[in-house]
Amino acid sequence: MTTGRAQPETGVRPLLEVWSIAWPTVLTMTSYTVMQFVDKLMIAQVGPLELAALGNGGIWAFTPIACALGVLTVVNTYVSQNLGAGTPANSPRYAWAAVWISVAAWVMLLAPWAIMLPWFFRAMGHGEHLVRMESGYGRILLLGAVIMLASRGLHHYFFGMHRPRIVTVSAIVGNLVNIGANYVLIFGHEGLPAWGLPGVPGVPPMGIYGAALGTVLGTVFELAIPAWVFLGRKMNAAYRTRTAWRCGLGPARDLLRIGWPAAAQFGNEVACWSIFMSAIVGIFGEDHMTAGWAALSYMHLSFMPAVGFSVAVTSLVGKYIGAGRPDTAVARARLGLRMAIGYMTVCAVIFVVFRHGLIGLFVAGEDLPPEQARQIIAIGGRLMICAAVFQTMDAVGITYTGALRGAGDTMWPSMVTIVYSWVFVVAGGWSVAVLWPQLESVGPWVAAAVYLIVYGLTMWRRFESGRWRSIKLV
Repeated sequence: MTTGRAQPETGVRPLLEVWSIAWPTVLTMTSYTVMQFVDKLMIAQVGPLELAALGNGGIWAFTPIACALGVLTVVNTYVSQNLGAGTPANSPRYAWAAVWISVAAWVMLLAPWAIMLPWFFRAMGHGEHLVRMESGYGRILLLGAVIMLASRGLHHYFFGMHRPRIVTVSAIVGNLVNIGANYVLIFGHEGLPAWGLPGVPGVPPMGIYGAALGTVLGTVFELAIPAWVFLGRKMNAAYRTRTAWRCGLGPARDLLRIGWPAAAQFGNEVACWSIFMSAIVGIFGEDHMTAGWAALSYMHLSFMPAVGFSVAVTSLVGKYIGAGRPDTAVARARLGLRMAIGYMTVCAVIFVVFRHGLIGLFVAGEDLPPEQARQIIAIGGRLMICAAVFQTMDAVGITYTGALRGAGDTMWPSMVTIVYSWVFVVAGGWSVAVLWPQLESVGPWVAAAVYLIVYGLTMWRRFESGRWRSIKLV
């Protein structure tokens, strides 16, 4: 019998194994974040109100998308456990089930939400010009989201098969397409004189709407490349990937059975952060919203690579649990955690040391009054310190959540996330804003920091307790 002691748990080999899965995954997740970061950085050159509109429209469009993404993450769980169990031929059915779930989510959830967005933003009290921009940006993202969801389903299939480099290539290509399309569609024939860049003759500048279209075009390539490999001759000969589209309802039921808690977790957390940024931070005015979205952009650059480590840990934990080696799964999760902590701790130091210069990149528009620019930079600098405080514990929460997902333990983390995010981020952030308004937007951000620290400690305790060992999926 193969046991958890079959492979040495010290030395170079385990580290190389984790790194071989982690680096393409981290690069992939970083690539997604760079795509969003470039959108924000380019739109910031148009104006601070446009940046706030992109942030609001993007996060509220992403809220229902996150629910579907939560279900699709467990494709990795089933595929990796089948790989460890020696039955990888069962896995293509889960990739196809992810595609069908993506189509159903688009029809039943995303398209209706796109229609409702303008009403929703007006109900929040936003001005009509802001409503038009943020709802237009969000609608384009939502209408193109079926492409993104299908691509993420295939990405998690390749993560689970321990072939992340295919996803990395697609993400890099998608980013390059996004950057080029962004520049052409956002600035058009006007170009970007502040950066010394010429325009594209005959192309009208579309501003924030061009950014949304560029993102959708990038996701087309993120789907096309893994789909080409998945349906290719070699994979079809080995796993019958082309005929697995007739997967029936069984794999979809499996994904929904352990994926719905992850969907609730993802969707709820994004919704709470949406309320936090648009409604709670928005109490203090557009400059605070702009500074907040700039700070959150750097947070994405720090935690999305950690999400990459988390996805790698999900793959490794799933593989070793499927192989009947839970002790090795624990060892690999701890290695991934140390890598994530090292990265995010470095990010914390950078946030503090270079905070004003980092925020300044988002207020470089020619039409922005100098006094307003200084105000936004000062606010953003304080928020960057808040973000630095929770970086290390955020790495703990992110990585151990991925480890629990690899084991099939999705319900408990989901319930904890829902309770904690509403208590700390929404209720706590709102209470601080109302009771201590002199703290301005820093007050709600302190409440958010408490949430991420407490969440990290809780996920650490859950995984190390070993209660997930009784879960059997394959």
